[in-house]
Amino acid sequence: MIECKNYINGDFAGYEGKRLEKRSPADIREVVGTLPQSSEDEVNSAVDAARGAFPSWRALSRIARGVYLDKLVQILKRKKEPLAELITREMGKGINEAMADVIEGIHMVQYVFGTSRMPFGDVVSSEIAEKDSFMRRKPKGVVAVIAPWNFPLAIPLWMIAPSLAEGNTVVFKPSKESPCTAHRLAECIQEAGIPPGVINIVYGSGEKCGTLLVRHPDVSVVLFTGSSEVGQQVQKICAESTEKMCACEMGGKNAIIVLDDADMNLAVNAAVVSAYKTTGQRCTSASRIIVHKSRLKEFEKKFVKMSQMIRIGNPLDPDVFTGPLINEAQLNKVLRYNQLARDEGARVLLDGRRLSDGELENGYYLSPFVYRMTHRHDCRVLREEVFGPHVAVIPVKDLDQAIEVYNDTDFGLSCSVITEDFRKAREVRDRCEYGLGYVNLPTIGAEVHLPFGGVKKSGTGLPSASTLIDVVTHRTAWTINYAREIKMPQGMKVDVK
Repeated sequence: MIECKNYINGDFAGYEGKRLEKRSPADIREVVGTLPQSSEDEVNSAVDAARGAFPSWRALSRIARGVYLDKLVQILKRKKEPLAELITREMGKGINEAMADVIEGIHMVQYVFGTSRMPFGDVVSSEIAEKDSFMRRKPKGVVAVIAPWNFPLAIPLWMIAPSLAEGNTVVFKPSKESPCTAHRLAECIQEAGIPPGVINIVYGSGEKCGTLLVRHPDVSVVLFTGSSEVGQQVQKICAESTEKMCACEMGGKNAIIVLDDADMNLAVNAAVVSAYKTTGQRCTSASRIIVHKSRLKEFEKKFVKMSQMIRIGNPLDPDVFTGPLINEAQLNKVLRYNQLARDEGARVLLDGRRLSDGELENGYYLSPFVYRMTHRHDCRVLREEVFGPHVAVIPVKDLDQAIEVYNDTDFGLSCSVITEDFRKAREVRDRCEYGLGYVNLPTIGAEVHLPFGGVKKSGTGLPSASTLIDVVTHRTAWTINYAREIKMPQGMKVDVK
């Protein structure tokens, strides 16, 4: 059992108050760890430490900062297996997915380490021949990172690593559902010798600890990944300040479009991976499969058959396809949406239920729920994020209707189209509203060197991963005059008479 402690100014802080237990969703009899509930003073101490470390950290060369990140990479690589096992025990994703989570985090830190020796500005021509002009990036200050539980290592490192590489310092608040992975990350940070105060970690609820961080006057940037409801509150709070920037990634109602010329085996495989990996608890999970009516029966038959075949069980078993949901509240939420689908007129193709036989008795396991539904704008189950193994199959008559149906939600994160026609794929690319688009692939599978984020209620248009650099830095102009007189652009006269 891991006793999670706040990591502030390079030290693990003691805590005398009541601690919360973190139990495994695969078997709630197992206590994976305990975590503190940080006070306002502790949050303030973490921000003060980050603010204090900022001048010396930004003063280092980018290459020197990159060397620290490379040390962190080597430690993470050495600890891949125990980190993956901890992720599985803590939040329930399959061990193979947990290992991919760790590797994705490593890739992010490797990516920004690589950028430390790359150009970080531009030389720009001036109108005046005697001038040189430059565009440079400067760090903004203290960055608050508020991360979810479903990718407890990869997503924090998406946000932490670019922030550090550019000279910012960080206060990280992990989810109360995945504190133990954050604690192990803090140990890796300390082992890497990253200077005190550069990265700080505090635990607590979003309502208290998270809000304190977002509102703190010394926090310059807020990076948030989570629900759209909380993300909108973060945006509102940041909008109250003239200086605070936020980037929010806030979920989706993603879809795979299966067109009349689709390779059906590929379509079904992509749909199963998109719908059920991480038990449907990814912001990029596909809960809508939009199918051309000429291929509807064929798709439904194969998709339902494969959905029945997936192995649900102990996520530490490498042969298990998917594990439990994160907690009982989420399980009950999915069951309520299953019932809502029935109430809204769904034709149930595969009925989902709680699984409690044998080794599943003490976990939050749920089988897939699959249904056919004619699209309606007022249908909640076709518009709202469920975050579980809940899948609607929606028939459409042609490509135009498929695009119309895809766009008819308040979200716009991930989109995939299954087609052999590159012209149809181009129509989807240009007309669908999304941040991540795929052809003949699942809706999941982001890579760190690409932007990650959506539109509408899915995000602020300021995506994570590689392009986060533009959020955590300020672009400045720097112009030098080499002449012995002043010459102004646009023909402006400067003679004083």
